[in-house]
Parts: sequence; C-alpha cells; structure tokens
Amino acid sequence: MDDRAALIEDTLQRLADTVGDPQPLIYARLFTLRPDFEPMFELDRDGGVRAYMLETCFDCVLGQAAGSEAPRFHLEAARLQHDGYGLTAADLDLIFAAIRDVCRDTLGESWDEKRDAAWASLLDELSGLTEETTG
Repeated sequence: MDDRAALIEDTLQRLADTVGDPQPLIYARLFTLRPDFEPMFELDRDGGVRAYMLETCFDCVLGQAAGSEAPRFHLEAARLQHDGYGLTAADLDLIFAAIRDVCRDTLGESWDEKRDAAWASLLDELSGLTEETTG
C-alpha cells in the first residue's frame, strides 16, 4: 500500500472510530453545499438510499486510492442512474468533497498538509473519472 492509500484508509478509519456512522454528518455537509439536493431524498425515509450511495462512495474512495479500476465502473453506473435527476458530473463530485470535509473537520489538528494533499489528488482523480463518463 502506498503512502496516499494508507493516509486515505487511516482517515476513514479515524472518522469511523471518532463518530461511528458518519452518514448523518456527510449528508448534512452535502445539503449545506447544495440545499436543493435534500428534497431528492424525501422518499428515503429509512436512509437505505443514502446508506447505499455512501457505501458506493467509500468503495470509490478506497478503490481509487488503491489503484483499482472499479471506481470508473461505479461512477459510470452512478452517472447513468443520476441522469434522470438532471445531475451533472460536478454534482456527483460534491459527495466526495463532503466526505473529505467531514473527515477534515473530525480529525481537526491531525489533518496535516500531507493528508490534505492526498485527499486533493484523490478528489481530482475521482472528478476526472466522473468527467470521462460524461464525455
């Protein structure tokens, strides 16, 4: 495992160790970034859709950090699923930014320049994959 993959995995483990289930924090952050997204989840009364989406996002984050090709396929599928809602590639990328932001806020002083750079490069790569699926 390279340094970036180790940092990403460590970040997510620390998040889980600190807050348990990060889902409420991540979606609260997403809805702060884009309040118009919240009504899209009104029918998700038991949180199953949100849980599935977040699981897929974590799979993409960890897979991309590890150099897997799987995130490309996850994002292609997500793009097709979300086209009907009028969401763009940039809209899909916001959940990854929300995950990073919640991790950064949770880790506080443990969030250093190296960790920030690892997440910045990861989000850039995921954004590139999302853009590729739309082109």
